[in-house]
Amino acid sequence: MSSHQRHMPGSPSSVLEAVGEAAEMWGAAWRPEGHGGRLGLPVVQGLRHGIIEGTLSIAPENAGASLCFEVETTSFEINKSALAILLLGGIGGLTVALWPLSPTILQLAPIGAVLALVAWLMVVSKLRNSSAEDFFDLVAGLAEDS
Repeated sequence: MSSHQRHMPGSPSSVLEAVGEAAEMWGAAWRPEGHGGRLGLPVVQGLRHGIIEGTLSIAPENAGASLCFEVETTSFEINKSALAILLLGGIGGLTVALWPLSPTILQLAPIGAVLALVAWLMVVSKLRNSSAEDFFDLVAGLAEDS
């Protein structure tokens, strides 16, 4: 499917140790095998969340190690409750935008404004992303510290 590569500071053994620590901190499923292992990495992409699984290999490279993650399977789901809240907020935003076209909607405009604001505060302001690259950043930080 796809692959992610990164040069890491430190020896391959210290990077392998850092991957184990990072996997524990991240909540990932890590099974070491030789010079790498199997990694099941939970990721978040806005309203989608899921797991990417694959093979992680560590090879010696000049002044450090090369970390390569070959993604084999991905599994994502949509956060349905957040999507429902966003749809309600969108309907509320439409009432605010359309009331000049139909004065009968003016009564609903304050409720629509509140719905749009609630959707923003509950969902949009809390959207996060975490990817394999973020995991590699954590591993690099831990490898530098050790």
